[in-house]
Amino acid sequence: MKMAEKQFLTKKGYEERVALLENLKVVRRKEVAQKLKEAREQGDLSENAEYDAAKDEQRDIETQITELEAILSNAEIIQDNDKSTDRVKMESVVKLHDIEYDEDIEYVIVGSSEADSLNNKISNESPLGAALIGKKVGEELEFGGLLGSGPVMNINQTDCSVMIHRKGRIPAPIQALKN
Repeated sequence: MKMAEKQFLTKKGYEERVALLENLKVVRRKEVAQKLKEAREQGDLSENAEYDAAKDEQRDIETQITELEAILSNAEIIQDNDKSTDRVKMESVVKLHDIEYDEDIEYVIVGSSEADSLNNKISNESPLGAALIGKKVGEELEFGGLLGSGPVMNINQTDCSVMIHRKGRIPAPIQALKN
């Protein structure tokens, strides 16, 4: 049997998943059970759309619970007691400056199960996240993705700036950051 892979989570990410799991088990299960009960009371289940929808919802909730339990059982909470700001690390907020479009975009480096490109959270395992981890102020960021490369300009616990010179044109920088 294959050992489960460690899931790196920030403390906040871990707490959010514990709360979601609790909500699914305590609140959502009861809601779906009530929907199933009401649908059963309508009679013939073979042509009962409400019953089918409730069963689908129940299956989705149980799948989510199983996935969350697996993540939490293999979670390693990132406890970065090193408050130094000379290197990019997990939980660093990284500000990328796109010279071509003259815009700044901030990303938080998180574990892969917390990554959410729509909310500017990139995985430490993504190409850009992996390229940033461990970089110091003044070091060249070599990133083979569509964003290109540039020097690390500034790093602190809440603001790490990296100047990015993009190679090639893409409609939006975030396209290169999807996990």
